[in-house]
Amino acid sequence: MARLIVMGGGVSGHTAATFAKDMLGKDHEVIVVTPNSMWNWIPSNIWVGVGGMSKEEVVFPLAPVYEKAGIDYRQAKAVGIHPEGNADGETPYIVIEYTDETKAGQTEELTYDYLINATGPKLNFGATPGLGEGTNLGEHTVSVCTADHAEHANHELNACIEKMKNGERQAFLIGTGHGMCTCQGAAFEYIFNIEHTLKEAGVREMADITFITNESFLGDFGMGGIHFKMGGFATSSKIFAESLYAERGMDWILGAHVNKVEAGKVTYESLDGEMDTQEFDFAMLIPPFAGVGLKAFAKDGSDITSDVFAPNGFMKVDAKYDAGAYENWKASDWPRTLQTPAYKNIFAVGIAFAPPHTISKPMSSPNGTPINPTPPRTGMPSAMMGKAVAQSVVDMMQNGATEPTHTACMAEMGAACVASAGKGLFTGTAAAMTVYPIIQDFEKYPGTGRDLNGTTGELGLAAHWVKHVLHFVFMWKAKLKPGWTLIPE
Repeated sequence: MARLIVMGGGVSGHTAATFAKDMLGKDHEVIVVTPNSMWNWIPSNIWVGVGGMSKEEVVFPLAPVYEKAGIDYRQAKAVGIHPEGNADGETPYIVIEYTDETKAGQTEELTYDYLINATGPKLNFGATPGLGEGTNLGEHTVSVCTADHAEHANHELNACIEKMKNGERQAFLIGTGHGMCTCQGAAFEYIFNIEHTLKEAGVREMADITFITNESFLGDFGMGGIHFKMGGFATSSKIFAESLYAERGMDWILGAHVNKVEAGKVTYESLDGEMDTQEFDFAMLIPPFAGVGLKAFAKDGSDITSDVFAPNGFMKVDAKYDAGAYENWKASDWPRTLQTPAYKNIFAVGIAFAPPHTISKPMSSPNGTPINPTPPRTGMPSAMMGKAVAQSVVDMMQNGATEPTHTACMAEMGAACVASAGKGLFTGTAAAMTVYPIIQDFEKYPGTGRDLNGTTGELGLAAHWVKHVLHFVFMWKAKLKPGWTLIPE
């Protein structure tokens, strides 16, 4: 019997573990190590953040689901990887530290035959002074990165609404809290849900709403922008986004690196090198992401973290990390198997893998400050990576495969996204978009970098209904309800 350990129980890790166990059955062991006791469907956190859903509707306990699946679940965080074993033996192992109440702080060594790193990101609030401390949200802003954060955001939003009803004007600032943030899509969804909620509450005229972003243009989304077909015509995400913000009376600040947050005010550096400030009564600023801080050690105990992980803490895989200048970047730089180069029994999926470079064109201010989105690796792509790597590992464990048998390259896969612009059975709207491929391939698709026949968008009430239905579909799938394997990623 061989053992697979999956570090992380988010979208990619949960997908990898559940599919692997479903395919392996009782012949092999699957262990999930994750510090969280609850699973969170993160795309719906934006609705929790405006009171459209409760926290309980977007989370569920992992323990009973894994027990039903026959997966060994450890509520713990992985802190170290020993891919060569130690002086007493060559069996690789990881070191975990328990986070549940009964074993909190205790450590244990778990040996493995195969390891999937799906740890996701550290919410690096500490990268921006005043945004938070370390991984914790600060007192000046709110967040929708977790269900608890979103619940707190809704509480603060309701307080602002009450002030507006009493005649007190409020300034809202939504966007990114650092020059190297990702997840612009989440901020995009939240600002439109804020605007919609204020309108439904009858206080929209009492609000000034501003979007602040590290994007050089609206609609970059960390993907270098998108050209897509909408209503039979080709358009750009820049025109699409600008028209949405303009028609809803919202302002925007582009190319901004927020470098300080104080009570009611942010300071930011622009791409032109100028420093400026923006005041707020309510702010939701996405923090930058970093690796979770895993360390790696050789057989002799020496630290090999820099060999296994990139400087940002994400794990190196089969990507081309020496592509050099932007002009040299190609779609082929991106990883296909997500296997680590040095250790063939280790893989990294979702946000845990180190991308070779950004997707958007890199930019910096005259002061040398990088100000550009980092690559999004969440949602559908994460799940597709998790499943593909699980299939490869299963073939290695069961069928003797010596190389990965499945691939999940973001330069070869498409993705669908439904971005909410306001929740409501008859008043809600959303933008339904498909993108193919995720990473631009200018050699195959000159000009736009993507296939316009596979890159489309529609905006309206129907798309909102789709997003609402998908919430329940993916919660069903994550709970391993009957037919879960038939639901696409």
